[in-house]
Formats: sequence, structure tokens, C-alpha cells
Amino acid sequence: MDVAEAFASLMSPDGRVDPYPAYERLRAHGPIVQTGPGVYAVTGHAEADELLRDARVRVLDEHLRDGVLPNWRESPAVSSIARSMLRTNPPDHSRLRRLAAGAFTPRRINAMREVIEAQTDELIDAMTTAGRGGAPVDFMAEFAYPLPVGVICELLGVPADDRTLFRRWTADLTGILEPEITAAELAVADAGAAELRAYFTELVATRRRRPTDDLTTALVQAHEAGDRLSGDELLANLVILLVAGFETTTNLLGNGLAVLLAHPRAADVLRQHPQHAPAYVDELLRFDSPVQLTTRLNAESVRLGGVEVPAGSWILLLLGAANRDPRRYPRPEQFDPWRAQLNPLSFGAGPHYCLGAALARLEAQVAFPALLRRLPALALGGQLRRRIRLTLRGYDHLPVTVGEPLPAEQDGTPAGAATGSP
Repeated sequence: MDVAEAFASLMSPDGRVDPYPAYERLRAHGPIVQTGPGVYAVTGHAEADELLRDARVRVLDEHLRDGVLPNWRESPAVSSIARSMLRTNPPDHSRLRRLAAGAFTPRRINAMREVIEAQTDELIDAMTTAGRGGAPVDFMAEFAYPLPVGVICELLGVPADDRTLFRRWTADLTGILEPEITAAELAVADAGAAELRAYFTELVATRRRRPTDDLTTALVQAHEAGDRLSGDELLANLVILLVAGFETTTNLLGNGLAVLLAHPRAADVLRQHPQHAPAYVDELLRFDSPVQLTTRLNAESVRLGGVEVPAGSWILLLLGAANRDPRRYPRPEQFDPWRAQLNPLSFGAGPHYCLGAALARLEAQVAFPALLRRLPALALGGQLRRRIRLTLRGYDHLPVTVGEPLPAEQDGTPAGAATGSP
């Protein structure tokens, strides 16, 4: 299969549901391949890692976007993403990231452990109630979504009663992150973005009247300070912090549980030895990344992997493929939490490394051991259904049966006792 056919198979609905065969077809032509005029795809781990850190390689910010899509400001979805830290370059990116970074320090994240443990146990209790008598429970709706959305909303100061609103809005908005999007899909993304912006406009007004100790208040105060944060940047970054704060973790939890249930011996080791959770989570991130790709433009010509990438090229960094590069990971198609080196690129690298990566890891490190220990008979309970998305890879529906549960304090092991490494 030539490069064009391999790339077409990746962009097809089947390729989006299961991209790994298409990645291997592309990889057969080299770690960097030209897939079209001015478009290059990267499957190599070393090459993707280097490009993510290269100052000559930039995200499509609003200034660069003007030359590609002059009417982008008319789209609520595009403008919400374009004015966020996700789509800004230095020095603006450094300024925006610094304003939000205080909520993601190691001290603040460690302080969230008890909140995550408590929410994990509450959600497992709710799953056992819903699953009595063997009734299937949708893990995505009952656990994988509410845990991370509760955590990020706690940081942002979003009232608990409002948290159910976000799943559809964000699912609609994130369609804009796909490498190809139809006019109908853009309209859906625009509607989701408009709902989110309206919600945060109201929350910002509330925080101006009644400041509290949350990230929304901190960003509002940065805006009030003058040139540190514009009004458009304030709303765009609140939206992206919410979306990024749970979409990736929701997919990590869903993808990860499906992998663990397909590997019962490995799951049993984690059940008995929760201290190995950090290694398990890193391998789950590598094996089935919740973020499969990111895009860049190179301001200057770049030569890498034996390929000259001319200035102004689109570069598709296929993170899911890089995480299965056999030059770095022997037998990459096997789930193996005992690998000597991991460093998956699921959260990116360089200046755009995911701000909330440590928080997402902590949520998964708490959740998986607790689920496996408290629900020893946890099993798939029906047909799994993938989202037809490539950039954000996850499930729409993941039915499970919970069996006979154990109480949270059964063996004296806290739900989140997941520190250390193998």
C-alpha cells in the first residue's frame, strides 16, 4: 500500500475507530512521510519528540491562521480554540500558561488526592447500586466522565449542580480538533462552543461579584489587572481548561479499563499491588493513547529522519503511532507495564506539554486500583462502542457488570494507595 492509500485508510471511519493498522502502513514508508502537498505525517517516537520541542515548529495561532482561514473569527469553535493556550506560541503562550500554572503545582495536585479518592469511592458505590442483579452499567457515563469533570470543576469553581451540562457541549466542541471536519460538524462544534462561552461568561460575572479560592477567580483577577489577560483570552482559556481537564482523562479511564479487562492477569497484579499504578498508567497511556495526534507548522525548513520538511508545511504528529514505535518499544503491540523505559508522548512534549498531565495521571492511579479491588468481578457487559474520532480516542459506550462489590475499607487499603513503581 502506498503512502496516499495508507493515509486515506487512517482518515476513513474505520481508520478513526482503529488507527493502529494504518499507522503501521505509514510507518513502513519511514518515520516521516509526505502524505500530500505540504503535508507530512510523523510516526517515529524520536522524530515526534524532537519536533514537539523544536522552536521552529509552531502551533497554528491566530496570526498564522489569518493566512490560512481568514474568516476563522466567525466560528465560535475555532475562535475559542485559537485564543487559548492550546493554540498560541511564545511569548503569548508562556504568559497564558503561567497564569494557570499555579493550579497545577505538585503541592496543589497532591492536595487533590483525598478529593479524588472520595469521589472514586462514591462513584463505585453508585455503580454497584446501578448494577445490582447483573444489570449492565455504562462505565463512561457512570464513572469515566463524572470523576474527571468533578475534579476539574472543583479547581475551576464550577458548582456541582452544573457539571452534568458539559458532556455534550464539550463532545460537540472537540470535533474542531479533528484533522478533517465537515461543514455540518463545524456547525455542531460552533453550537457547543457558544454554550460553553455563555456559561463561562456568566460564571466570570459571578466571580467578579463574589471572588473565591478557585482558578476562575484567579484568571478573572488577572484580566482585571490589565494587559495580562484579554477578555477573549479569559473565556477561551476557561473553556479549554475545562475541556482538556476531563476529555483526556475520561478517555484514559475508558481506554485503560478496557485494556485491563482484556488482560486479567495484569489486572490481578494491580489489584493486589496498587503501588504499581504509576507504571500501569504510563503503559496504558502508551498502549492506547487518549490523544492520538497534534498538528504543527514549521516556520523554517527542518530536516529530520532523512526527510526535508519545507518551511510552511503542515506536520501531523501521530502520537499514537509514536507510542508504538518498535525502535523505542520492543513488541509495542503488547500491553506490558514492566517496560524499562516509557515516556509516552500522549501528553505531548516541550512547551505545550499538557498542563494537567500530573493531575490526569493521579486520577487514573487512584481509580484503577480502587475499581479492581472493590469490584473483583468487574467484567465487560455488552458491546463496546468507539467514538468515530481520531484526535481524541475514546468510547461512547463501555458497558460493564460489577458483580458482588467489596466495601471501600474491606482490607484497610485506601482507594488511592497507588504510589511507587515496580
